[in-house]
Amino acid sequence: MADWDIKKLRILRTLQEQGTVTATAEALHMTPSAVSQQLTGLAKALGVTLLEAHGRRVRLTGAAQLVLRHAEAVFAQLERADAELLGYLQGDAGQVRVGAFSTAIPALVVPAVQELRRTHPGLSVVVREAEAEAAYELLAEGSVDLALSLAAHAPTPRDPKFSRVALLADPLDVALPAGHPLAGEPGLRLADLAGEPWIFGSSGPWSQITTTACENAGFVPERAHAAADWNAIWAMVAAGMGVALVPRMAMAGGIGALERGGPGEREGGGPGPGVALRVLSGDQPRRHVVAAVRRGSEGAPGLARVLAALRQAAVDQAPGEAGGHGSGWHTQTIQPS
Repeated sequence: MADWDIKKLRILRTLQEQGTVTATAEALHMTPSAVSQQLTGLAKALGVTLLEAHGRRVRLTGAAQLVLRHAEAVFAQLERADAELLGYLQGDAGQVRVGAFSTAIPALVVPAVQELRRTHPGLSVVVREAEAEAAYELLAEGSVDLALSLAAHAPTPRDPKFSRVALLADPLDVALPAGHPLAGEPGLRLADLAGEPWIFGSSGPWSQITTTACENAGFVPERAHAAADWNAIWAMVAAGMGVALVPRMAMAGGIGALERGGPGEREGGGPGPGVALRVLSGDQPRRHVVAAVRRGSEGAPGLARVLAALRQAAVDQAPGEAGGHGSGWHTQTIQPS
């Protein structure tokens, strides 16, 4: 039987992901020569050619692709073994590292951590803020155990490295100047704002979300001002400089407070005076929040409890919009004890 060295297989997988030996070495904190030596040793042990020249770069051979298909199953099985061992050794104790984008932290992560402190005080949750797209990179490299991201920025569900579960469909509301003619318009639709000047970031996820939402409503938004900080956006909207889409998770108090409050009347934070927040009718866009783990680690008891707490926080944040307790991982359902 060939010698299937796990360390060398991980190096080969990282090369597939990074594309070059130099990038692989940087990702693994190795030297390029060490990467090459490890891959040469793996090829010799398996008796196949793993790399071939492609211009000034190298690419994986068909044999290497075959090896990696089997290696993914091995990696997943090792993750399951780690999860079972963790449950045996630690039970309710241990640590779960969560990577989450900024608006998900106060809306979902903090309430989940507060509940876990009450129900499972021996379980520690360490939070790391990361852009929605970057959360998967942290998950893949092992820097976090669970990632909260947006479906629009997530890898395909067929990606063999991850298991995902839907948490929340976060509605996008619109912020208008309080004296805007449409601020009190009944049945306001996103399409009604096609002629307005818009405020959103010049790049990044929120720029893409705003542009996509408006295009789905039948128009391309005219960006009058670029900003990513919510305080800056509130100030410009209040000054009559434009309108902006607002994820409901960015609002303290959640959906109930939005339906009860008027301009500048939000409890616990929000836009303040001069801004009217309106729930859109008919063509209201949503962004979909998902949780993900490395495939094979789904059975870890700590992850199961953190996911259950996040699901409950999603239900509390937006009743009727959450994925619900019946939603399971894309590959396996978790049943926390």
